[in-house]
Amino acid sequence: MDLRFPYSPAEVSKIRVVQFGILSPDEIRQMSVVHIEHSETTERGKPKPGGLSDPRLGTIDRKMKCETCMANMAECPGHFGHLELAKPMFHIGFMKTVLSILRCVCFNCSKILVDEEEPAFKQSMRIRNPKNRLRKILDACKNKSKCEGGDEIDVQGADSEEPVKRSRGGCGAQKPKISIDGMKMVAEYKFQKKRNDEQEQMPEPVERKQILSAEKVLSILKRITDEDCQLLGLNPKYARPDWMILQVLPIPPPPVRPSVMMDTSSRSEDDLTHQLAMIIRHNENLKKQEHNGSAAHIISEFAQLLQFHIATYFDNELPGQPRATQRSGRPIKSICSRLKAKEGRIRGNLMGKRVDFSARTVITPDPTINIDELGVPWSIALNLTYPETVTPYNIERLKELVENGPHPPPGKTGAKYIIRDDGQRLDLRYLKKSSDQHLELGYKVERHLNDGDFVLFNRQPSLHKMSIMGHRIKIMPYSTFRLNLSVTSPYNADFDGDEMNMHVPQSFETRAEVLELMMVPKCIVSPQSNRPVMGIVQDTLLGCRKITKRDTFIEKDVFMNILMWWEDFDGKVPAPAILKPRPLWTGKQVFNLIIPKQINLLRYSMWHQETEKGFITLGDTQVRIEKGELLSGTLCKKTLGTSTGSLIHVIW
Repeated sequence: MDLRFPYSPAEVSKIRVVQFGILSPDEIRQMSVVHIEHSETTERGKPKPGGLSDPRLGTIDRKMKCETCMANMAECPGHFGHLELAKPMFHIGFMKTVLSILRCVCFNCSKILVDEEEPAFKQSMRIRNPKNRLRKILDACKNKSKCEGGDEIDVQGADSEEPVKRSRGGCGAQKPKISIDGMKMVAEYKFQKKRNDEQEQMPEPVERKQILSAEKVLSILKRITDEDCQLLGLNPKYARPDWMILQVLPIPPPPVRPSVMMDTSSRSEDDLTHQLAMIIRHNENLKKQEHNGSAAHIISEFAQLLQFHIATYFDNELPGQPRATQRSGRPIKSICSRLKAKEGRIRGNLMGKRVDFSARTVITPDPTINIDELGVPWSIALNLTYPETVTPYNIERLKELVENGPHPPPGKTGAKYIIRDDGQRLDLRYLKKSSDQHLELGYKVERHLNDGDFVLFNRQPSLHKMSIMGHRIKIMPYSTFRLNLSVTSPYNADFDGDEMNMHVPQSFETRAEVLELMMVPKCIVSPQSNRPVMGIVQDTLLGCRKITKRDTFIEKDVFMNILMWWEDFDGKVPAPAILKPRPLWTGKQVFNLIIPKQINLLRYSMWHQETEKGFITLGDTQVRIEKGELLSGTLCKKTLGTSTGSLIHVIW
């Protein structure tokens, strides 16, 4: 059992599919745990039943339990309630989609305006993407002035070879011009009015505007059949068009909109709670006006006020609309503004967040460490930890680390905590008795970082896969991260004050992913361009150029020193190219020691001229490697850098 998560009796199963859709009014009622009727949150210092802080919605008080799941504040995720709206209301997020659908269907019979036999309709049916299909049908319906078909059925004669054309059975009603005006929809009809003249009757068009209420739009959308929904690119099982009109408003639980204790007696409510209270009040006012039989224009004004508060609850930055504000005049932070932008939930709290087990400091170069190594300061290594499980194979090593404690002797690492198998966490700073430091199999020791531990290293902005890679750490003195120069290219890093981030994996699974997928040697070639993203750079590149020149010869003492730096040296010293008067080795012989024996390569240096032909060129520009032996050529950025087909690419 994982102690990091609360116990659940539910069976663990695999997620097979994720289906997005719109909640229907019935689904909102089914998932709701309480019908919200009161705008007040508390009554006599306690959450009011049926109010916005009903105990069944969830708890934000450490002393109380949720009445739905009986869990405490830390474990209860919260449960939705619902509010029955007095009248259907537009959802501000679906206004444009509803407008597109209304422009495609008849107001009278709710059938698609364009005929199935039309080429434009047939062409749109070939489009598989639902959003693009709706756009194509909308284009086909733009020029339609009425619902086509009526009762007329075109029947060809017996001699005609054309197939019989069958209409969609449209009603022939006129199609109005529909537009959005703020938070209202307007239908504009054109009528032909006949003017009586003595000589002749002259028809002239007359325009008449009609405000479309959400109730009227709902009745139109409800009549659309499931077959027509499919044609319009909507899945009737998960997203019927009439569900885009609000009939029931879901009420989010208090953990989404927590109140803040100002002092011992007063609470400051969240903006969403304040706006929901306004919606409930105006909804009750609208119900009263309808019940009292008020005039239509009064009911319309109350409905518009409710529509305004519902719209600003979702998005309080609507163009051309006044902002909903608190009593102080501060604009309310709506749901939309909490999700979008850099500081919103997605970018600010999910994709980017503050994390534990991470470090950040300035980077400096170090040519003595390997390309996949990372120099880590002692101050960081003795602060970050990795939870290592005690096994028969590591118990002695972990005992030594526990004895060293959180403040180990210079040059050694220790441990910070012992986590017993029952979840009890022991801080080694406060353990007085040596018996408390006793380890058993299955315990976890949160030890300091050691040489060879795997970590993730990242430089912002993270623009591609290689902006975060795995490294082996090497604990070093001083206070900066040390990097091999060749690995700066994928990070786009330089050493003029750049800072980088290190993250320590906290489980075997993440360590395995770092080792198998993200280590620097596995990221040398970019999957985007199929070429190396790192190569030999700076003085290493200059050294390779100088050592592979024709006239470079190396004395015995220098050659032996080079061999001692070679980690994979097998003890076999190659014969010198020149024996007398003293042994000398060519630079190419030194380079041959590090080339894998199975490598064959034929390339040309950057300064190669087309006039130079033959096996051995005048400028030594033909780089020829056969079975790991550099036979000719001077190495340069073209043959050792990040270009496709370079020696780095071929060896990888």
